[in-house]
Amino acid sequence: MELAYGLEIPRTLEEICNPRRMALLVYDMQVGILSQLPDPGPVVARVAAVLDAARAGGYRVFFSRHLSLPKEVAGVAQLRQAMAWQRVTRVEDVHTWFERDSPAFPVADAVAPLRTEVVFDKITMSAFEGTLLNIALRDSGIQAIALVGVALEVGIEPTVRHAADLGYIPVVVTDACGGRDTAAMERSLAGLTFAGDSLFTDSATFSGLLRRAANPEGTS
Repeated sequence: MELAYGLEIPRTLEEICNPRRMALLVYDMQVGILSQLPDPGPVVARVAAVLDAARAGGYRVFFSRHLSLPKEVAGVAQLRQAMAWQRVTRVEDVHTWFERDSPAFPVADAVAPLRTEVVFDKITMSAFEGTLLNIALRDSGIQAIALVGVALEVGIEPTVRHAADLGYIPVVVTDACGGRDTAAMERSLAGLTFAGDSLFTDSATFSGLLRRAANPEGTS
């Protein structure tokens, strides 16, 4: 730990992995999003493993869900984005995939939130924009946020960049961040690595560090 001007500046993943310092964000692990992946099983299993370790270590856990606004109240950007994603040219042909009561909207059962965990809805790619996440982290004295979920190339990358701009240390658990486009995911990781704000780890290593908080004198 680097000490300077009255501040403790963590330099390593081990120093950051402390429930007083870091929280976990499970990004958009929704039924309808996972169904779009060629093989969601591996990423679901890795997210579940990280989630179990975070719970065992006493970390704060937040879940995001992507919400589709009804077309009648959606704005220009929302409708334009929906047309682009669904490859249609008319608003009347858009389907609101993630309306609140739709089968696609809930978080998958394999990583379902507990009563003691927070679930929030968003209409943006960054989990910080227009949500409770930033104020909840600030109010708890959190300095770092770890990310798992789907999709790396669509929503996790902008969330990581936004987190860094807000002064958090992002931790990307690479094999627990899934997506549909392998090449785009590789570009996202390359860009985040080049920016230099984030730390990167794998689910096995990270889970061991998270569990250490529950048993600091023992092993994971």
